[in-house]
Amino acid sequence: MAGMLPGILFMIVGLVLSVAIHELGHLIPAKKFGAKVSRYFVGFGPTLWSTHKGGTEWGIKAIPLGGFVSISGMLPPAGPHTVITKKDGSLTLAEEARRQSAQEFDDPAQPGAFWRLPARLKFIVMFGGPLTNLVLSVLLLAGVTLGIGLPHASTTIATVADCVDSTISCTPAPARDRIDPGDRIISWGKTQVDSWQEIQQAILAHGSEPIDVVLERAGKKESVEVTPVLREFTDSSGDVITKPYVGIGPVIDRQPGSIADVPHQAWQMASGTAKILLQLPMKLWDAASTLVTGEKRSPDSVVGLVGIADVAGSISATQAQNYGFVDRLADLCMLLAGLNMTLFIFNLIPLLPLDGGHILGAIIEGTRRKIAFAQGKPDPGAFDTARLLPVSYAMIMFFVFMTILLIVVDIVNPIV
Repeated sequence: MAGMLPGILFMIVGLVLSVAIHELGHLIPAKKFGAKVSRYFVGFGPTLWSTHKGGTEWGIKAIPLGGFVSISGMLPPAGPHTVITKKDGSLTLAEEARRQSAQEFDDPAQPGAFWRLPARLKFIVMFGGPLTNLVLSVLLLAGVTLGIGLPHASTTIATVADCVDSTISCTPAPARDRIDPGDRIISWGKTQVDSWQEIQQAILAHGSEPIDVVLERAGKKESVEVTPVLREFTDSSGDVITKPYVGIGPVIDRQPGSIADVPHQAWQMASGTAKILLQLPMKLWDAASTLVTGEKRSPDSVVGLVGIADVAGSISATQAQNYGFVDRLADLCMLLAGLNMTLFIFNLIPLLPLDGGHILGAIIEGTRRKIAFAQGKPDPGAFDTARLLPVSYAMIMFFVFMTILLIVVDIVNPIV
């Protein structure tokens, strides 16, 4: 457990900083455009410390699992034809929220209200938060790619299997007593190899026939004969396939990439994250069902904060050979980069209370005004986001349910 603590602390600090910077992405443009920002806090729960400066209360709360910024006047007053009461005469949910928003101002004109900003400035304020997470993700990717380097399977052998499989009766692996850890493969048959991928391709091409392998051992070239055996494997889609098996594994080293590799890495991470989010309802169902069935969770199962902390802890506690501090730091940075990419894409979902819901409102508002101006009609006014509150409350309930569910699943049936 002690070995897991550094990784867990790294992710907690990384998450707090990521959320704090995300909220600054909203606060800075909001203040610049003249909106009233009443509070900026890191964390939730009881207040540990706060101070007032520039019309904003800045502070730290006890639970370091997020943060928030309060921009006043998010909801515009009801329009002249908006229904504000129910049949029984009581105020609608939307109107109650509008009036609560109005109470943030002593002046009925609500100077500095967010809803008074032009649509394009609302867009900038609300997009500023997710944008910071995208920038953080790309910076972390760039730091690992250009500085530490990405994992690269070399042609030097790290491990040689003793047996073909893990059954009680051990059938010797083809490479045993022929290839040793530390050997560097030069050619497989008549194929010169310069990468692990080329070694794999050569093994597949020659099948189970005896093959001469030229390798470098202790600075000298040697030739050994290896006869692969056919073995069944399960591929990523669950199908059973038969491939030649030798029983060797490569040394993993790190090679710095180029600046051109960073956009490619970012796109791969973004597209993979978007794919998971699109499948989120099904993945939540699959994760929850394992609580009943007891089945082992898939490696690509969705995880929550406990799962992320467990992964981070496992990275720092790994005792694998040739896996040092730099490798741990790189993997933790990549995990944090993935978390920031998730925050970026998740917050763009066009539903309140996510930033994407406000962004969509700004786009609708700006489009309506442009159409009205082109047609010579009066300004339709600010988009009434209060009418979307039922959706917002439903989303909040879903987020609470998802958070609790993933905490339970990550504890009861963690990914191993």
